Amino acid sequence: MELKTRLSEDYKAALRSGDKLRVSVIRLLGALIKNREVEKRGPLTDGEVLQAIVASCKQRQEAIEQYGQGGRQDLVQKESAELAILQSYLPRPLASDELQAMVLEAIREVQATSPKEMGKVMGVLMPKVTGRADGKVVNTLVREALSKS
Repeated sequence: MELKTRLSEDYKAALRSGDKLRVSVIRLLGALIKNREVEKRGPLTDGEVLQAIVASCKQRQEAIEQYGQGGRQDLVQKESAELAILQSYLPRPLASDELQAMVLEAIREVQATSPKEMGKVMGVLMPKVTGRADGKVVNTLVREALSKS
């Protein structure tokens, strides 16, 4: 099922069940997706919708950190609940060995031999792992693999 369709169905179900938090989160995500569609001047692909969800997750994680430092546990709990809802739309995270194999495959695909070619590898790899692995972790693995070769 297309991700936007799933979001729409879940939104309707949350409205019917009276789940105000889920309605709020999906509504905000819908607005973000709509804004990105206006910027793009066309409908988003599932990959682009996934990027929007990942961006929302990162925002929530940063907010949780900030609220935690400020001693606002009530807001930490609210943001954590919203983050859990958003994460339910992300694909299964990659195991470290799966990610390592994908990194090596991408390096072979672009025939990279030095850390200077990291951009090529990341360009091929990131669309495949969006939402399934943290970009910083991927970056570190690619850097390590290229420095060994």
